Amino acid sequence: MLIEKYTEGISLKRSVDAGTAEQRKAVQEIIANVRKDGDQALYNYTETFDQVKLEKLAVSEAEIERAVSSISNEAYSIITEAAENIRSFHEKQLRNSWMTTKESGTMLGQKITPLDAVGVYVPGGTAAYPSSVLMNVLPAKAAGVKRIVMVSPPGKDGRLSEAVLAAAKIAGISEIYSVGGAQAIAALAYGTDTIAKVDKIVGPGNIFVALAKREVFGDVAIDMIAGPSEIAILADESALAPDVAADLLSQAEHDVRASSVLVTTSSVLAEEVALEVEKQLEKLPRREIAEAAIRDYGRIILCTDIEEGIHAVNEIAPEHLEIITKDSFEVMAKIRHAGAIFLGRYSSEPVGDYFAGPNHVLPTNGTARFSSPLNVDDFQKKSSIIMYSETDFRENAEKIAGFARLEGLEAHARAIEIRGVK
Repeated sequence: MLIEKYTEGISLKRSVDAGTAEQRKAVQEIIANVRKDGDQALYNYTETFDQVKLEKLAVSEAEIERAVSSISNEAYSIITEAAENIRSFHEKQLRNSWMTTKESGTMLGQKITPLDAVGVYVPGGTAAYPSSVLMNVLPAKAAGVKRIVMVSPPGKDGRLSEAVLAAAKIAGISEIYSVGGAQAIAALAYGTDTIAKVDKIVGPGNIFVALAKREVFGDVAIDMIAGPSEIAILADESALAPDVAADLLSQAEHDVRASSVLVTTSSVLAEEVALEVEKQLEKLPRREIAEAAIRDYGRIILCTDIEEGIHAVNEIAPEHLEIITKDSFEVMAKIRHAGAIFLGRYSSEPVGDYFAGPNHVLPTNGTARFSSPLNVDDFQKKSSIIMYSETDFRENAEKIAGFARLEGLEAHARAIEIRGVK
């Protein structure tokens, strides 16, 4: 890995993959065809893209139960315990509606209402991501969403992953459809005879899924357009090189465009980590992917002191930030931009990916400057409540009408004055 001294204005921002003109056109055509032909378009595209001729889109309760009985007791127990941790964490994020009453009788407040319906996209085919099910479904459940529907592309056998279906069962959803890609996003956004439309779509996917989410945004809400995964590790001489190297590689194996960065005050650690990364790469099953990511987006940044390191991290605004220093809590207090912060040797990034409880759907590509992890608020909406008293109305009517006329909105002013106040 390249070792370089910190310079002001550091940025690891990578260009967002907006797809090719051909990909965008293909996605637009898919969406248009799903809106026109509904279920038939879903069957056709599943046969074309997934090489599966489905007889039905909906996954039956029997299929879900078969999947649950097929996975090992140990796997089921692990997913169940992870789900409990995730559920417990997100339930603590719940906010209540509130009202305040002034002596004059005016009442002001906020009403919090869960979304009616949410669609969760789970990648499928050759991959299985039960963690995606838990991280996207359980915050929606905690928020009080009544209808949660899951879509996922089928494998060559026409079935969804057993682990994914087991996670869905544990998370408490049963409305599941074997359909993926841009066509699944279109179905969720606009509805078909089989799949009723939703209000928001969440979950990761390939470039076609991402482009489809862009296209339907505005007709429905979406979570985010996530970029490649990234990790920054802020460490001093107390960190162990094998730990740091392993955590850098845990993100590098995701994608050839994943970013893995060590920010350190120790030149000794920098050299040791550079060597350790090369050593661990040799035995990594996904070596080609991780090697490319480390080569193109891996860096070791050497800082003169921890304050400079903190400044560097805040400039990067990483998706995942590990702090492995002697005073990690003091350092954490000065971090302003990071999606998730992991403190100490035993808070390795995969702890958050799978088990601890906080959400692993995080802002990427520097967007942690203004964005948050997926959370309960993402599945609720807020309505302001105003019940103005006659006392306050009469006291403020002239000012309100005057403000309206400042903006040239005479009808606004008259709506106040018609109530007998001039």
